Amino acid sequence: MSARRITLSVDDRDAAHTLAGALQNLIDPPPAALTLFEEPGDGWRIDAYFDAPPAPDDLRAELAALLAMPPEAVGRIALEDVPDLNWVALSQAALPPVAAGRYTVHGSHDRHRVPQGPGAILIEAGEAFGTAHHATTYGCLLAIDQLTRRRTFRNVLDLGCGSGVLAIAVHRALPHARITATDLDAPSVAVAKENARVNRCAGAIAFHVASGLAHPALRTARLDLVVANILAGPLIALALDISRAVKPGGQLILSGLLVHQAPAVMAAYRAAGFDLELHARIHEWSTLTLRRRSGLQHKPLPVQPRPASLIACPKPTRPDGH
Repeated sequence: MSARRITLSVDDRDAAHTLAGALQNLIDPPPAALTLFEEPGDGWRIDAYFDAPPAPDDLRAELAALLAMPPEAVGRIALEDVPDLNWVALSQAALPPVAAGRYTVHGSHDRHRVPQGPGAILIEAGEAFGTAHHATTYGCLLAIDQLTRRRTFRNVLDLGCGSGVLAIAVHRALPHARITATDLDAPSVAVAKENARVNRCAGAIAFHVASGLAHPALRTARLDLVVANILAGPLIALALDISRAVKPGGQLILSGLLVHQAPAVMAAYRAAGFDLELHARIHEWSTLTLRRRSGLQHKPLPVQPRPASLIACPKPTRPDGH
């Protein structure tokens, strides 16, 4: 696979992780592969491989606008041709296992050095997001670990499931829960099904292609846990729909949003009947844990498709991020 490589060099670790997450989640078209390395004595380097890369100046301006940072904070950007190699496969091999609470998410290249117990989840980078190297997936895994240690959930939705890693994580913690996983991107749902099969839980998770909660399987949903790792705009748009589907006392885990976007998302969910329990910040990305207040009356959930552009999740067909 021929490609061109854009290299971003920055001095600060947190800035490097934030920029890498924006490249993975927010740039359109996304890179075919991405790696992040620390260069001893010389800061951090992000290598993003594109078939048709953006111009470096355009990329700098776009990242600065998305992250609300001055253009110079984006660091040094270089563009170069690279050999005709499979950069997706090479970038997979560079990804180490990620430990998040009880979970260790790893690729097949690390199977031999990861203890294969209930916490080991095998996810290959490449076809959909969700190898846990991105801060949003990592934050959701930590939140799932924390919540499922405190209480049991019986009816769970992974909204915008991408690679399926979060639904698989819920099943590992709650093997008797009824778990539904949806994504509007059909290839992502196919990858998630295969990941569930590889992780021996295909029969425990119901996968559907769906926009938001607009699916017959969710028409009369009474959920006690929803995990949604999508984007701030769709999260705000779905607040009332999610509120109608979640039982009083039910919990939400929301991510896919930058720290500066979190207040608007929290405001939408407070208005929809939720209280914030935890705001975790990881490399400028937020993960919110909320609880639905008691005493609120459910209204019938409308099942009308929303435009695909409204519910688009940050999971195009390429390596990580959920």
